[in-house]
Amino acid sequence: MQRYRQYGASYSSPSAPVEEAEAQEEEEEEEDEYAEEEVCEEEEPLVEEGVQDVVQGTGGVNKEEVPQRKEEVTPPVSETEAKVPPVESKNGKRTEGGGDAGGGGGPKYSMFTWFVVLALLGVWSSVAVVYFDIVDYDSVIARAKDFHMNFSQVLQGKLKAYDTDGDGDFDVEDAKVLLGLREAEKPNVGDSPEKKTDVSQPADATSPETWTTEETRSVSGSQDVESEIQAAVPLPPLVEEDFVPDDPRDSTHPYEDDVITIDTMGVLLEETLPEESVVTSGQYLTSSKLSQEAAEKPEPESEKLKETESITEETAEKQTQDKLQEKAKKKKPKLLNKFDKTIKAEIDAAEKLRKKGKVEEALRVFEALVQQYPQSPRARYGKAQAEDDVAEKLRSNDMLQRAINSYREAAELPDVTPDLLRAALKRRAERQQFLGRMRGSLATLEKLVQIFPDDVSLKNDLGVSHLLLGDNKGAKKVYEEVLEAAPGNGFAKVHYGFILKSENKIAESIPYLKEGLESGEPGTDDGRFYFHLGDALQRVGDDSAYHWYELGHRRGHFASVWQRSLYNVNGLKAQPWWTPTETGYTDLVKTLERNWRTIRDEALAVMDQNTGLFVPEEENLREKGEWGQYTLWQQGRKDGNSCQGVQKTCSLLERYTEATGCKRGQIKFSVMQPGTHVWPHTGPTNCRLRMHLGLVIPKHGCRIRCTNQTREWEEGKVLIFDDSFEHEVWQDADSYRLIFIVDVWHPELTKYQRQTLSAI
Repeated sequence: MQRYRQYGASYSSPSAPVEEAEAQEEEEEEEDEYAEEEVCEEEEPLVEEGVQDVVQGTGGVNKEEVPQRKEEVTPPVSETEAKVPPVESKNGKRTEGGGDAGGGGGPKYSMFTWFVVLALLGVWSSVAVVYFDIVDYDSVIARAKDFHMNFSQVLQGKLKAYDTDGDGDFDVEDAKVLLGLREAEKPNVGDSPEKKTDVSQPADATSPETWTTEETRSVSGSQDVESEIQAAVPLPPLVEEDFVPDDPRDSTHPYEDDVITIDTMGVLLEETLPEESVVTSGQYLTSSKLSQEAAEKPEPESEKLKETESITEETAEKQTQDKLQEKAKKKKPKLLNKFDKTIKAEIDAAEKLRKKGKVEEALRVFEALVQQYPQSPRARYGKAQAEDDVAEKLRSNDMLQRAINSYREAAELPDVTPDLLRAALKRRAERQQFLGRMRGSLATLEKLVQIFPDDVSLKNDLGVSHLLLGDNKGAKKVYEEVLEAAPGNGFAKVHYGFILKSENKIAESIPYLKEGLESGEPGTDDGRFYFHLGDALQRVGDDSAYHWYELGHRRGHFASVWQRSLYNVNGLKAQPWWTPTETGYTDLVKTLERNWRTIRDEALAVMDQNTGLFVPEEENLREKGEWGQYTLWQQGRKDGNSCQGVQKTCSLLERYTEATGCKRGQIKFSVMQPGTHVWPHTGPTNCRLRMHLGLVIPKHGCRIRCTNQTREWEEGKVLIFDDSFEHEVWQDADSYRLIFIVDVWHPELTKYQRQTLSAI
């Protein structure tokens, strides 16, 4: 691993002691052979051959130097020894002694011969060690001292790379392995460094082999701590040549440059980082700087391990708490009473069919169970669910009504469990709302609240039901009760703020809307609340309105900060101002402009004869003044008998279906009196464009702003803009202003979309 290569730059290579150890092993094997075999030949001495064997084993002795050195160290032989018959030993020395010609020397001579052999072996060992430089003890001792000094430092905080016996320090046994005097456990042939393990050591040993295995496993399996925080998915396993970091913060991470990021809403986000990675000056260290600092100031490994273990324990504890919370939130409801438990197997079999999507078959099984066990709440509830599923599959309102009835029947049976009662009635109310039966849904929810008076969520649902009926007073009362019992309930706050704003209590609505949105509770992240909070802030002159508009845009509720309509079709061309050519409705524009006087005269006649047809604007868009409208078409249909007074105008428009058939628009006259100001606002949808034909326009004081562009009307001319963008109107003239408003489908909508889009 590169861990060894890294330290190899400052320390001697581990391969040198290995070569010396191999040479020493060969020498010892040869000496053993010399001691075991007797010499029986009387040929030439084998000194050169023996020396050459040793030279070949050590690879460091000059062959020509051997005889000279041998003579210098060989002691003189006594006269008594000279009489011994010549005996040749394996070490190349010949001994002589007395005895018979046959070579038998008796006990005396045999013991002496062995003594000479042993003496010569000792001499030869000295020659081999000292003069042949098999082991340079001086350099070995010096190297050992260096190793000891260096490792005494390394072992204070780093893994013990040369602790071969796993006892936690560098001692004589470790030195023997390094000098080749003892063999360490060798890995099997073909094992990579990552796979080395010392079977004689415990699992938590800190030998280089064990460390490499554990470190590699932790990196390849779950990454380091910082990677777990920053990376969404595990990184690929490290190969043999990859660097295994000593500390997670020393490694170069692919997301190192993403320490501080900006989310899609443009808000600076701070991620949790190790303390060493954060610089108070606002500058951020690169991975190379981190590695350099770690090398200059090594942190003790024990402290790193403790820190890692602490983070791991905290993460595990947090995950456990999250799981417990999720488990508590997802507590399985108790739907079976005592009797239902006796038929649980049959109910489970039917429920399994329903969950597999075999809804018709599941319905038949549940119907059979209800017929067989009519007092079983769970069987009847399962029947209602199956009917609900079939209704959705077949898009059948009749089947859905059957399901609504079955939910009620299940809730009314005796011995029904509270969880099943709540689930059945809540689902019944939801399906009633789906069919547009708001009053029935309200009655169901009122019954639920009576049964479960402490359930705040049911009261919140009841408040929404009142709002859907247009009963703001009833909803306000419900949410006041909720906020009295739970003052911090975000859902109740945003809805209560919404109601206050609809009552034109602008300043009072702001804190409820703001705090409700900031709570982040389910049901609060709704475009309507961002819309009305921003609108309320604008009306009190608070520029932070655009912060909330931006936030609503980033959350996907608005197409942009300027274009804040809530009923949209994605992908339509969006721009505030349009030309007739861009719309493609040039024929309609020409018809309006050519006949503007006819249209004006009919409008003035209506105003003179029956001013009551001009209904005051009721959308609470005016800051001040008077603004009346007379509607001809609305939601793609004629508005009653309104065309009777302006028949020529209506006949001009009837052939332009892009206008009369626009279900998300209107065709109307608009009159605005002097001193009127309309708040900045947006229309409800991006599916239409709005045409303004000037009929009676004062010379000065009347203007309209759309986004950041302001224009004025001209008599007989058409202005076209997209009212889903923010726009504002001022009427500061001395007389009224009269225009004709014609909404048309957005030109990029298909024929199918125009037919199928809901009306607004």
